[in-house]
Amino acid sequence: MRIAMISEHASPLGDGGQQTHVAELSTALAELGHEVRVYTRRDEPAVAEEVTTPGGIRVVHVPAGPLRVVPPDLLLPYMGEFAQRLTEKWRDGGWEPDVVHAHFWTSGLAAVTAARQLDLPVVQSFHELGAIEASTDGKPSRSGYERALGRAVDQVVAQTQGEVRDLVRIGVPRTQLTVVPAGVNSDRFTPEGPAVERDPGRPRILSVGQLVERKGFGDVVQAMRWVPEAEVVVVGGPSPEQLPADPGARTLRALADKLHVADRFRLVGRVPAADMPGWYRSADLYVPAPWQEELEASALEAMACGVPIVGSAMGGLTEAVVDGLTGDLVPARDPRALGGALRRLVNDKVRRFAYATAALDRARQAYSWRRVAAQVGSVYAAVAGRRRDSSAEALA
Repeated sequence: MRIAMISEHASPLGDGGQQTHVAELSTALAELGHEVRVYTRRDEPAVAEEVTTPGGIRVVHVPAGPLRVVPPDLLLPYMGEFAQRLTEKWRDGGWEPDVVHAHFWTSGLAAVTAARQLDLPVVQSFHELGAIEASTDGKPSRSGYERALGRAVDQVVAQTQGEVRDLVRIGVPRTQLTVVPAGVNSDRFTPEGPAVERDPGRPRILSVGQLVERKGFGDVVQAMRWVPEAEVVVVGGPSPEQLPADPGARTLRALADKLHVADRFRLVGRVPAADMPGWYRSADLYVPAPWQEELEASALEAMACGVPIVGSAMGGLTEAVVDGLTGDLVPARDPRALGGALRRLVNDKVRRFAYATAALDRARQAYSWRRVAAQVGSVYAAVAGRRRDSSAEALA
């Protein structure tokens, strides 16, 4: 089957959440026999029009808007041109997809506009949803676009049941939704391999993510009061050189100073993606403590490296982490409960080992990219079949 991935702001040639997702999913689909092309917006003049990855994925850079990086939520004005270019490529370029799979809401708008010209089925992945809000200037809000898009496409692929609830809440029919979780590369993220150096006499608790309040890093810092012997390391945010001026970093450091735990709290900043397995391997426990219903790839990556999870009982984490088997879940925004769970595991080496073994097995069995690609491929087959049937009925 010929698959067109639309990922206008997140090229699979780069590193990052959606970028990695698109790259890994496309590669796994190709390994299953699909022909995949990824269409992303051209954001620099020197890049080639087409690049083929080592996995055989053709990445097509589509000219639409300025030849520079534009924040994702400011790309809407260029999606009409992006859609027009897609239509031209598919109609006149000698390669037309059987299914179009859009990633993020702006990609979806372009995909639907282009696909309608050629009667192609569209699958949508949002990755994250905007805040539910009303329009203030007479123009549709982001949530309004997402609602319309969820109703217009042939199927929406949600990553968690929490995302399904959010989509239904904004008005997307439940029949339009299929849950397929994100995946993790268990060849790259594995317990075997080098680990970042650490103090062998002090347990290490690791967290990963952007330094914003909703990630719950403040709760992790507060929880350190109940785990006096452990250190907390946070990887993510701006580059190490930019950390001193970063508002999120300054807030967390001030909190650590106030709670007298600054000597056990370390902000690393952004590190190369290739270095992340070593950071996971260096940890005794991994802590995702978000306030919102989300599941970031970092939790699956930690599990694939054989690291137990202690996290918020929120959304996707409740699906990825089996409470009491692969880790412990506590109420969100409850530093005391988080600290108590961390203290119990820090002091229980046998349970940590059991959790680590189970976490590794679950990551490999339930979240392999091959399994994810097979499930997504079934969605493609279903929507393509429905579109063929409806076309045949129209001709009858």
